[in-house]
Amino acid sequence: MGRVGLSTERLVRAGADLADEVGFDQVTVSALARRFDVKVASLYSHVRNSDDLRTRIALLALAELADRGDLALAGRAGKDALTALADVYRDYAREHPGRYAAAQLRLDPEAAAASAGGRHARMTRAILRGYDLAEPDQTHAVRLLGSVFHGYVSLELGGGFSHSAPDTQETWTRILDALDVLLRNWPPER
Repeated sequence: MGRVGLSTERLVRAGADLADEVGFDQVTVSALARRFDVKVASLYSHVRNSDDLRTRIALLALAELADRGDLALAGRAGKDALTALADVYRDYAREHPGRYAAAQLRLDPEAAAASAGGRHARMTRAILRGYDLAEPDQTHAVRLLGSVFHGYVSLELGGGFSHSAPDTQETWTRILDALDVLLRNWPPER
């Protein structure tokens, strides 16, 4: 029993892979130890406990998503940027469902401050500059986009649309069209 070469990064990446295979809620230090065929105690020099492991997986997922978002948004504006960022979240969730679930983990304030979460907010706000929204409407729009992207992706991953027409891609495209129209015609404050 036991393998050489374990590191925190290797364990976190293996935990992220495990999350994609069996679900984020099933990731524990014990499950990871079984994957590496080592004793659980040997992992504690790299991660404190299962909560620490899950937090590190969440941080990895947030960084991966932000990196993809940065690449997708380069040189884009308006509806093109909106669609690009929305597709990043949806594609990532389809490719990495466990990591995507991890990215939704509520982090403690210290971990959140050190995470790529701020990059996500900045990317969304960069898109919204193309729609000329001022505060507080910009914050309202950030929350709207996050709710729509995450809500749709979560329902789709859960099979919520699998038994009805039209195709989910058609619906996704129509939703993004509707969001673009809404953002271009944002209602005045009451």
